[in-house]
Amino acid sequence: MTSSRNIAILGSTGSVGQSALDVVRNVKGLNLVGISGHSNLDLLARQAAEFEPRFVVCTDPANSDFSVPGLRNTRFLHGEDGLIELATDPEVDIVLAAIVGSAGVPSTWAAIECGKTVALANKETMVIAGELITALARKNNATILPVDSEHSALFQCFTSGRMEEVERVVLTASGGPFREFNSAQLQLATREQALAHPTWNMGQKITIDSATMMNKALEVIEARWLFDMDVEKIEIVIHPQSIVHSFVEFRDGSVLAQMSPPCMKLPIQYALTYPERIEGSSPRINWKQALSLQFSPPDYERFPALQLGFEVARTGGTTGAVLNAANEVAVDSFLRGEIGFTDIAIACREILDQHNFEPHPNWKQIQFSDQWAREEMSKWMLA
Repeated sequence: MTSSRNIAILGSTGSVGQSALDVVRNVKGLNLVGISGHSNLDLLARQAAEFEPRFVVCTDPANSDFSVPGLRNTRFLHGEDGLIELATDPEVDIVLAAIVGSAGVPSTWAAIECGKTVALANKETMVIAGELITALARKNNATILPVDSEHSALFQCFTSGRMEEVERVVLTASGGPFREFNSAQLQLATREQALAHPTWNMGQKITIDSATMMNKALEVIEARWLFDMDVEKIEIVIHPQSIVHSFVEFRDGSVLAQMSPPCMKLPIQYALTYPERIEGSSPRINWKQALSLQFSPPDYERFPALQLGFEVARTGGTTGAVLNAANEVAVDSFLRGEIGFTDIAIACREILDQHNFEPHPNWKQIQFSDQWAREEMSKWMLA
């Protein structure tokens, strides 16, 4: 890399954050300024002891006195205010936004408002407030680089042509653990089955989203805002091997794909070192072995979350905040055994249909819609 870069990793104890730290370990010139974690404090402490960053943020209100003895040059910050202080620190060049869910939005917003380069792994930022976030980035000359493997793949493929030459983009989906399940089997799907993802190792929330295919629905919304993409140009294809991460089809019929084994270190490194490509530690495809790739259209009836994603991407406004909030509550309830697997999408549909739609919300209206959806989802589960 031609110049060093100072990195802040928001959500360093999650699966993306841990992969990002592996990248930092292996790439010279990436300097870790700060990290944050929530409940996995043992891991956060070990990370702090290894890297000795300037900032360590604990966001768990039950541990507002968290610190690691012996780190004399490290400041320990707490809560959302601590995240924002880290994200906006003048020394930080790149903020890796890897906090799962709506909890990651305020600090990502603050980084963009300061004109930072944001490596975005928190898709909820675009789902909840894509219109506002993209406008904020333009106003403050901030750069948003995608970290989701699918959006990173699209971003890389776009370099081979102009955006006006793009005919369509195709997001690939593994299909999750229930790709072959029929409707009756899906109704009886258990927590343990849903958490057994066949190709990716992710946190619980994202793994359940992959099983319902809500994760892909949210990625459709993210692609719509991240790339200012006409929703009618976005498609999904099931690809169980998770080798092809997405396609871009140009108007002359050329189709470009980005391929690599399923490992988040590659898109993370690409975002942190962009526009350079340097040697990394990600696994490689073994071209000396036979390799079969399968592609098939998704089943929108068995996985109705996909329909919600396209609907929200078309409608915009407050629908993204409502869908995301309802889904977060529903997934948490499923993990606790309070609702069934297929209830997740059903409940999200009902909450989305009931909400008071605002086509061009400000941030306060988005926050209100988020809170309303969480309260209504709680009522739905008690009904």
